[in-house]
Amino acid sequence: MSLVVERRGAVLVLTIDRPAVRNAFDGAMVADLAVAYDEAGRNDAVRIVFLQAEGKVFSAGADLRWMQRMADASPDENLADARSLALLMQRVDTCAKPTIARIQGTALGGAVGLIACCDIAVAAEAAEFGLSEVRLGLIPAVISPYVVRALGPRAARRLFLTAERISAAEALRLGLVQEVVPLTGLDEAVARVIVAVLAGGPLAQAAAKRLVADVSRPIDEGLIAATAQRIAAIRASAEARD
Repeated sequence: MSLVVERRGAVLVLTIDRPAVRNAFDGAMVADLAVAYDEAGRNDAVRIVFLQAEGKVFSAGADLRWMQRMADASPDENLADARSLALLMQRVDTCAKPTIARIQGTALGGAVGLIACCDIAVAAEAAEFGLSEVRLGLIPAVISPYVVRALGPRAARRLFLTAERISAAEALRLGLVQEVVPLTGLDEAVARVIVAVLAGGPLAQAAAKRLVADVSRPIDEGLIAATAQRIAAIRASAEARD
């Protein structure tokens, strides 16, 4: 099983569990995550959606075997698959419930996008973050609206171009995560955030999330479609295939 879904009181816990591929995600897990966030947003019994991962690595991002299959797929299949990932990011970003991410280890590529989409991200001091797509002949297309919003255009340019990894401390400075603690204190820090969120009114919190979205530049359907088209095109290129 690649995604474990369980309820802990008012918290819906989503655990990425694919240790054989460093918790990389494929089309099946993208679909499962999308359903989980969508259903949580409509379930009054769910107050928080909490994302975590098993093992030492948070997630290596997209499964390369999945990317390779899509590069060889028909243009329509390639674009449809890219759009499914783009829509997952949108669902996480626009989920009506508060969303929290617990990052215990390395997060790469699309995993950084998931973190950027969450409302609150808490990381262990030893965690690292990287946008490694250009080293594979790809671009971080569908996650780019959320990552650029979190980091700012200037920092995003450097990290998109160099694919270098940054520390948790640097991720905190840039705004990708909001709290960094020792690994031994990670669960305590997350529990503290959950208690704080549960103390708020659910209707007010949903309205507060809409408020932030309304007063910020919107990520609209046109932008989502454009990013899906870009990754579909570049992963079918000769350079990416090589």
